[in-house]
Amino acid sequence: MDWEKRAGRLADQVADPDSRWLAPVASVPRHELVPRWWDRDDTGEWALQDGMDDSGRWAEVAYTDRSLITRVGALHADHATPGDRPEGLPTSSATLPSLVVRMLRHGRLGDGLSLLDLGTGAGGLTAYASRRIGDQHVTSLDVDPYLTSAAGARLASMGLHPEFVTADATDHVPGSYERIVSTVGLPAGPGLRSVLASLVSGGRLATTIGRTSLIVTGWKHTNGDLVGVVERDTAGFMLTRSGDDYPPALTELFALARDTRGKETSTGRYPVVDVAESWELRSMLEVTTPGVELGYETSGQTRTAYMVHPDGSWARATAEWADAPEVHQGGPQRLWAALERIRNRLNAEGSLPLLGARVRVTPDGVCHLSRGAWRGSLGDR
Repeated sequence: MDWEKRAGRLADQVADPDSRWLAPVASVPRHELVPRWWDRDDTGEWALQDGMDDSGRWAEVAYTDRSLITRVGALHADHATPGDRPEGLPTSSATLPSLVVRMLRHGRLGDGLSLLDLGTGAGGLTAYASRRIGDQHVTSLDVDPYLTSAAGARLASMGLHPEFVTADATDHVPGSYERIVSTVGLPAGPGLRSVLASLVSGGRLATTIGRTSLIVTGWKHTNGDLVGVVERDTAGFMLTRSGDDYPPALTELFALARDTRGKETSTGRYPVVDVAESWELRSMLEVTTPGVELGYETSGQTRTAYMVHPDGSWARATAEWADAPEVHQGGPQRLWAALERIRNRLNAEGSLPLLGARVRVTPDGVCHLSRGAWRGSLGDR
C-alpha cells in the first residue's frame, strides 16, 4: 500500500501547513493500527471488515478523517469471525485524526514534558505524540490489556516504544504526569479525582466529561484545584469503563417508558429531538439532571424519544415530525419537563452558558462551572 501519500493528504486535511502536528500525522501508517474494524451493514447490524480482504477499501477508510469502531461490547474486531454480529455499544475505536489533533492541541504538549494518553484505543494519539515529543516522554493507559498490548506491538513495528499501562483510570492512575490528554469521557467525581491526583502541580489536563460533549481544560494549582475553561469546542467520546463492557442499560425502565401510560400526561412545548445527538442539550441535561439514559427511534414520520433515570423516573415523547408531542412521565422526577426547561432557556437567551464557562475542579473531582451569574456543577450528586 502506498500509504505515505495517503497519510500526507490526511495530514494536510487535519493540520495547518505550519502546525507541529502535520509531520506526525503524515508519518504514521494509520492502517497498521486498524487492520480490522466494525461497520454497520445494510440491516443496521455490526459486520466485520478486514483490511486484508480489500486493500483498496482498507486504504480508503484508514486515511479518511473518520473514527473506526474496533470493539463492540466485549468483542474486538481482531478476535472476531466474519459471521459474528455483536450487539451493544462500541467500546473502543480509532478516533478520527482531526479530533486527536484537536485534543493534543488542547493539551499544550511541550518538549521534555511527560504525557499520559488516557484511553489507548487503537494507539493513534500515542503514535502522533511519540513522533512529536519523543516516545520516552509518552505513556498510554487503557483498562483493556489487549488494547495496550496490541497498540504496543504495532507502534514498536513503527520504531516507537512509549510505555503502556493497563489500569482502571477511574480507580487509580499509576505515576505522575505534566500533561494528561483523555480521549474517553471521564466521569466527574471519583473518576476524575484519580486522574487529577496523577497530574503534577503546574500540569495541564484536557478531557471530556462523561455523558457530555464538554471539553474541559485547565492547569493544576498548588492547592490541588484544576482551574480552566470549558473550551468552545466539543467532542463525543465513549465513557470510561471498568470492565469488559458497560453495565447493562436500564432495560426494564426503557420497557416501562415504551409501553406505559404515564401518571402524568401532557402536550410538550417543543418538537421531539434526539437528545443524545443534540450535544449542548445533552450536556446541560447532565448538569441539571445527572445520570439520565436516552433512547430515540423513528417510524415513518413518527419520532419518539425516551428518557430514564436510575431512580425510577422515565419519560416518553411521541409526535409526527415537528408537531407538539404527547408526553408521558412517571417516577419521582419529571425528566421531559427538565429537558424543556433547558430548551426554554436556549430559546430565551439564544445559547446555553456551558461553552466558554470557567471551571474549577476540586481534588474530589467535582467540576464547578460558572459563567456570569450562572453556576452549575458536575459530580457532586
